[in-house]
Amino acid sequence: MKRTLTRRKFLETSALAVAAGVGSPLWQSRMRAQVASSASVVSPIARGPFKGARDSFSAYHMPDWFADAKFGMWNHWGPQSAAEYGDWYARRMYVQGEPQYQHHLEHYGHPSKTGFVDVIKSWKADKFDADYLIGLYKKAGAKYYVAMGCHHDNFDMWNSKYQPVWNAANSGPKKDILGSFAIAARKQGLRFGVSEHLSNSFCWFGTAHGSDKTGPLAGVAYDGIDPQYAGLYHDYSQMPKDFVDKVVNAPAKGAIAMSREGPDSWRINYLNRIMDVVSQHQPDLLYTDGGIPFGDDGLGIVAHLYNTSMSRHAGKVEAIYTSKSRPDAESGMCLLDVERGVVDSIWPRPWQTDTCIGNWHYDTRARYKTPKRVIDMMVDIVSRNGNLLLNIPLPNSGIPDDKEMAIIQSITAWMAVNSEGIHGTRPWKIFGAGPGADFKPPAGTQFNENTRQDLTFTDVRYTTKGKALYAFMMGWPGKEAVIPSLATTAKQGVGRIKNVELLGIGKVSFKQNETALTVQLPEKQPSDFAIAFKIMGA
Repeated sequence: MKRTLTRRKFLETSALAVAAGVGSPLWQSRMRAQVASSASVVSPIARGPFKGARDSFSAYHMPDWFADAKFGMWNHWGPQSAAEYGDWYARRMYVQGEPQYQHHLEHYGHPSKTGFVDVIKSWKADKFDADYLIGLYKKAGAKYYVAMGCHHDNFDMWNSKYQPVWNAANSGPKKDILGSFAIAARKQGLRFGVSEHLSNSFCWFGTAHGSDKTGPLAGVAYDGIDPQYAGLYHDYSQMPKDFVDKVVNAPAKGAIAMSREGPDSWRINYLNRIMDVVSQHQPDLLYTDGGIPFGDDGLGIVAHLYNTSMSRHAGKVEAIYTSKSRPDAESGMCLLDVERGVVDSIWPRPWQTDTCIGNWHYDTRARYKTPKRVIDMMVDIVSRNGNLLLNIPLPNSGIPDDKEMAIIQSITAWMAVNSEGIHGTRPWKIFGAGPGADFKPPAGTQFNENTRQDLTFTDVRYTTKGKALYAFMMGWPGKEAVIPSLATTAKQGVGRIKNVELLGIGKVSFKQNETALTVQLPEKQPSDFAIAFKIMGA
């Protein structure tokens, strides 16, 4: 597959190269002759010090708002949520034998006649109220909100310049969902973010170009081959047969589905669309599902994000780009995101876990995490210098179901008592102690949250703010709390403790000796789940 465009003559004459000031191929090149001129070049990078080259990011400094925020909320919501039948619906509905395929047969029809375009039509968002949702999340303690911009399904959630038909403003609910969230978040004082999962869509949607392997409709093509839908399912007509066979017959989930292969026209379309959402909505955080896409070409998006932020904030970069690539994050140019997992210890820079209470997309079959599980994860992540970005998957209507509301309310009640030890804090000398602290996944590993053990009152996690040390005991021990890691002889050098408060209660009696800090507890627990001690001393 061709990966780099011919560009020398274009570089000699293009004003775009001067405006963008970059050295990577796509940002200084034009498309093949058969591509329409309106999509033949990538939009220019906003003017500023950041360019489409790694050495230009050496001056980037992650803004303090993120390190202070600690908790964000996210709605992984789009047309695939309309079916209310789980993740990757738009791909798996075209894989005979998958549950989503059977669901589609029963509720929509055979995918040769009623495809994902019909799922989009069924997405009503009839109860969607961005102000209401943002208000819920703000009360729950979220300091930033992330809206999904586009998933692997190639459908944009804003009034997209480069995906003019298949976007939420013009199809499905016919509402600029992302724009509504952006306005509501900023109005209520939350930082606003956008997630994008688009770069692998060209391969991911290959199954829509297939057909049943068995049964009465075996060999009858699915609607993905219909030319009128090429803007959604992609146009494979110019692709080599071996490529088409590979992506059409790939397993429902796997490496091929996540591949970023595709023609140059697809890469340009991707880059233009993400540049467009940054230009239109100027997010404070841009989450990408993977590492920086398309090699150095993707660096132009990062540069555009940071330069755009500087223009809004009097020369100061307030924006963050996330990457799941540890080398990207270790360079200091962006934030490390760990999907459904934690890092091994205290990470030297702020980082983020993105996870969900259930499946990413709404699923009527889903079993949700308990509120205790969510709170334990939050405290553990914050103690390691991280933030928790928590997804609440919305159903077709756009309003959380009763079980989701109960989880949100539990988080809200817990944060009302304990947020002092979360927001604005920094790590201590150690992140914690107890049996759960022995769990040490490989640094930067994704998808390890299910291997961690449940935390109890024998586990403690630490944060600091100013001169205060916060010790979270991850359960209620009864009459007294015993914390060996705060003994006078502890190897991390605790010093002499002078005062202990239990958040939600106030000052409590304690004693500290060479074996432990022992705190006398009231009869009633101040909040469900973890309790927090505010400790002052040497």
